[in-house]
Amino acid sequence: MAKLTHIDEQGRAAMVDVGAKRVTRRRAEAEARVRFNREAFEQLAQNKLAKGDALAVARLAGLQAAKRTAEWIPLCHTVPLEHVEVRIELEPHERAAHVVATASARWTTGVEMEALVAASAACLTLYDMAKALDRGIVIEAVQLRSKVGGRSGRWQRPAVD
Repeated sequence: MAKLTHIDEQGRAAMVDVGAKRVTRRRAEAEARVRFNREAFEQLAQNKLAKGDALAVARLAGLQAAKRTAEWIPLCHTVPLEHVEVRIELEPHERAAHVVATASARWTTGVEMEALVAASAACLTLYDMAKALDRGIVIEAVQLRSKVGGRSGRWQRPAVD
């Protein structure tokens, strides 16, 4: 059974000491989806939401959140990010926005949390900007798609049949 890295000998939450780890190139990609009712999706797609350009604001929120991940997630290290990208594609047939966030750094610990936080913040921002038209917005499938680097190497989410 794998040892949990964020638990000390007494079973208490603890930050992992990454000081002795090698600096390597790290990259992670996460995704999430936001589903809207018809009216909210149409307003989003036409850039007519009352609060403004929701897609641009959501991308910026994701970028900003990735840079502040250690403030969101208590046991995360502050990582000197080299690049963060947040892409949002609208899926009209699903009335959804598909968010993909990528984070990369050369560091001693991974950037999975930065990618996941970026995707989550972008989704929460889309919710905030469209909630006046749809209180039933659903944020779903927040997940890591892939990661590269570090001791564990490469990981890719298996394709769904």
